[in-house]
Amino acid sequence: MPDTLVTAAILVIGDEILSGRTKDKNIGAIADRLTETGIDLREVRIVPDEQAEIVAAVNALRARYTYLFTTGGIGPTHDDITADSVAAAFGVGIDVDERARAMLLERIKPEDLNEARLRMARIPFGADLIANPISKAPGFRIGNVFVMAGVPQIMNAMLDEIVPTLTSNAPVISRTLEAANTPEGTFAGALALIAKAHASVSIGSYPSMTPQGFLNRIVVRGRDAAAVEAAATAVEAMLAGLTR
Repeated sequence: MPDTLVTAAILVIGDEILSGRTKDKNIGAIADRLTETGIDLREVRIVPDEQAEIVAAVNALRARYTYLFTTGGIGPTHDDITADSVAAAFGVGIDVDERARAMLLERIKPEDLNEARLRMARIPFGADLIANPISKAPGFRIGNVFVMAGVPQIMNAMLDEIVPTLTSNAPVISRTLEAANTPEGTFAGALALIAKAHASVSIGSYPSMTPQGFLNRIVVRGRDAAAVEAAATAVEAMLAGLTR
């Protein structure tokens, strides 16, 4: 386990996400993988296809967190400006990368590798490539920033390449306790006292509507098994007291 907490942010890039035309599926997938790996996801931002917005977000997030994962904007069309924007954020040049060109040629005939498709081979100077076994157009890593495709299937394939290279914390341990149909207002005060007494863990209350009706779950999360168990035991006792 590293001496300092390993953290991450996600930057989703694309007008189509902000307009609602495309429903993002990548945030949850990345969050799941990071949680499994033991990396704390701390922030998610969505920005339009505007270079100034992308540059500002990349520079803010890469400075604040251990890793930054971006999705979207690395295709062949005019509005795919993520690679250029990341290069600008790092203050480096960008051009067609011969390694990336070779990857594209594994799937595209040389005579079909037109100017638009070559845009997908433009990589900031000094970046490492992220393999894409599906469509071959690579993502890239520069510094602590991982630039991935927006298409979920391709993004997940790139994530498979990335995750084994990451430094991580100890995995998070989670206990879920059923509060049945007990309203949050009934136990909110008692739960706050438990959270204060067990400050080394995270305790959250999550109500939902299911086909069977209202359901409430309390989740205790942390990296120390004994601390998680102690907090969970306190929550269980509190819930048991409510039913007496």
